[in-house]
Amino acid sequence: MCVGLAAKVVGLKDGMALVDASGAKREISAELIDDLEPGDYVMVHAGIAIAKIDEEEAV
Repeated sequence: MCVGLAAKVVGLKDGMALVDASGAKREISAELIDDLEPGDYVMVHAGIAIAKIDEEEAV
């Protein structure tokens, strides 16, 4: 089983993303996801963005 956390991307730099997960900000690897922009939502597992999701899935 994979435990993931939905988070909103608030910044990107050099393959890393700053995300906000329910108020907690963390820096994660974003190298697996193409076309990622601030405002997008991602599923995070073990410090890595593993999938881009829509806002409805994130809530």
